[in-house]
Amino acid sequence: MSAASSRRSFLGHAAAGFSILTMPRLARAQAQLQPVTEPPRALQLEHAVAAPVSVEVNARIIPNFEPRDRARTRFGSLDFRSGLVLTSPYRGFGGLSGIRFLDNKGERFLAISDQGGWFTGAIRYSGREMVGLADVEAAPLLGADGRPITDKRLWYDTEALARDGNLVYVGLERVNQILRYDFAKGGTRARGEVIAVPPALRKLPSNKGLEAMVMVPKGQGQSQPLAGTLVAFSERGLDADGNLIAFLIGGPAPGQFSVRRSENFDISDAVLLPSGDLLILERKFSWFTGVNIRIRAIPLKAIAPGALVDGLTLFAADLGHEIDNMEGIDAHVTAGGETVLTLISDDNFSMLQRTLLLQFTLVE
Repeated sequence: MSAASSRRSFLGHAAAGFSILTMPRLARAQAQLQPVTEPPRALQLEHAVAAPVSVEVNARIIPNFEPRDRARTRFGSLDFRSGLVLTSPYRGFGGLSGIRFLDNKGERFLAISDQGGWFTGAIRYSGREMVGLADVEAAPLLGADGRPITDKRLWYDTEALARDGNLVYVGLERVNQILRYDFAKGGTRARGEVIAVPPALRKLPSNKGLEAMVMVPKGQGQSQPLAGTLVAFSERGLDADGNLIAFLIGGPAPGQFSVRRSENFDISDAVLLPSGDLLILERKFSWFTGVNIRIRAIPLKAIAPGALVDGLTLFAADLGHEIDNMEGIDAHVTAGGETVLTLISDDNFSMLQRTLLLQFTLVE
C-alpha cells in the first residue's frame, strides 16, 4: 500500500476512534456531534506569530494528484500542473487560510494563518512545476495600536484575504470584522484599520461566519456595476431558504445576496478571474466520505443586491486525491496565456493533516 493510501486509510479509521477533544477543528466544527466548549485562550493562540521572523519551509513534491491513476492529469475543467507538501520546523507555520499573489508571475505571495499571522515568500519553479518556497517570513497582523491583533479576545480567526493594489483586506471569522491594511506603509508591518460592515455581517455565526473575500477592481470598467466593491462570503451563514449569505461592501450598489447551497458544501475561499468569472472554492466533511472539495464558477454579472446566484461545478475531489482542508485559492495568467489556479490547505496544526500547495491550469 502506498504512503498516500496508508494515510487516507488511517484518517478514515482514526476518525471513528478519536474523542471529540482530540479531533482537528474542522472535524469538530462540521461533525457537530455535541456542543464543544471553547478551549482556553492559551490553547487558541499557541501557534500565533509573536514577531517578524524568517521561516525555513521544506517542500516535498506531489507527483500525481490521483495516486490511483498516475497517468491522469485532467480533473473536470482543471489540468494538474504540480503540488507540494510543505513542512517547517517553525511551530507557527500552518493554519494557512488564504493566499494572494503580489506579482503577475505566480511567484511572490501573501498568505494568512488563522492564528493572526502573515506569511510572505516566493514560489520556486522548475519550468512550469513548483519545487519549493524561498524567502519565507512570518509576521503578526497588527491592529491600529501597532500591537498584534491577537491581544484582543477572539481576534485570531483570520480566514479571509482580499487585495486591491496596496490595500489588503483581512476578514476575522470569529468576530466577523474586516481589517484594511495599506501595504505602502510598511508591508506586513502596516497597521490595520477596522472598516464599516453591514450589521447582518456582524450577526453571522461565530465559527461559520466571514470566510472569503474578493475585491472587484475599479479597472473592470464602467460597464461593471460592482467595480470598487468588496464581495464577502460567509462559510455557512444561511438565509431563510438555507442558502449561503454574502455581502457587497462599498462600491456603487452595496447590499446582500445569496449563493445557492447544495450537497452540504460550505464556502472556504473565492477568486475573481480576469474573464469576469468568480470562482468559489467549497468543502464539506462527513464521517462517511471524509473531506470533499469543489470549485464553482459564478458570472460576476449575476451578482447584485437581493440576487440568488449559482454556478457550474468545474472541479471536484475527495480523499482519493491529494487534497486536505483546502481553504485558499488564487489565480494568475502565465506569459503563454494560461490561467493557473493555486490552492492552499489549512492543516489546523494537526498531526493528521497537511499543508498542501496545488496548482492547476484552467482548461475550460
